[in-house]
Amino acid sequence: MKNSIYPCLTIRGKIVEAADFYIQTFGEGKINQTSSFVIQIELSGEKFMLLNDGPSTNPNPAISFMVICESAEETEKYWNKLIEGGSILMPLDSYDWSPKYGWVQDKYGVSWQLYTGDKADTPQKFCPTLMFTGDKAGQAENAVNYYTQLFPNSSIQGIMKYAEGDKESVDFVKHAQFKINDFVAMAMDSSAEHGFSFNDAISLVVECETQDEIDNYWDLLTANGGYEVACGWLTDKYGVSWQIVPKSLGKLVTDPARTQNVMKVMMQMKKLVIADLENA
Repeated sequence: MKNSIYPCLTIRGKIVEAADFYIQTFGEGKINQTSSFVIQIELSGEKFMLLNDGPSTNPNPAISFMVICESAEETEKYWNKLIEGGSILMPLDSYDWSPKYGWVQDKYGVSWQLYTGDKADTPQKFCPTLMFTGDKAGQAENAVNYYTQLFPNSSIQGIMKYAEGDKESVDFVKHAQFKINDFVAMAMDSSAEHGFSFNDAISLVVECETQDEIDNYWDLLTANGGYEVACGWLTDKYGVSWQIVPKSLGKLVTDPARTQNVMKVMMQMKKLVIADLENA
């Protein structure tokens, strides 16, 4: 069976508030699982995990979320809510690639690219977008090839390079869209001095059915410069953070009778072992 891949946002001390904010902002949302440590929400049928503690870093635009909007009015509606207490990264305006587009960092530090376009081209409403900057600039195409070879049910849907006059290397990726296990993500290169890079405040969660799947992804993603962190977390060779977890973990950590024991066992692990968690 295929894995479920979805983003995790670290919003320390404010996950209840943030869950309500995102559901109210985007609509078509609900809370799936909740505990003092983590809340899992669903927006337009897509999972997001909100983490109350853990990484000491804060979200930054190295990973943003492209939001596919079907009209300028929808784009403006989201913008007007996300900008409250947030900041503008690119003004809401008409651009060559979209009649109404804007890039905003919300009050929790999470970045959203609001794009008005044809939903048929990208049926997934929220797409994590990886920006390869600093010493990682120029690695977007390699990363896209790497991720699509690593996960099943994957494909590269398009890679556009910078053109002459774009003030970037023509070998760099201006925009790429790809699928990993039927989950749409995007990527781009930028050589500008942004002052940020990938960190663990935003990670990608991979839910696995079996221990063999966990072992396989763990070994592949920590290879060639990646490294183990803790509690199912790792950082790959590009600096992107992943959580490789069993599909049953959500139920285990939200079961009041088992939460403490499961968390105690998990805190002692790097790679997660399903049998040990279930026997906690």
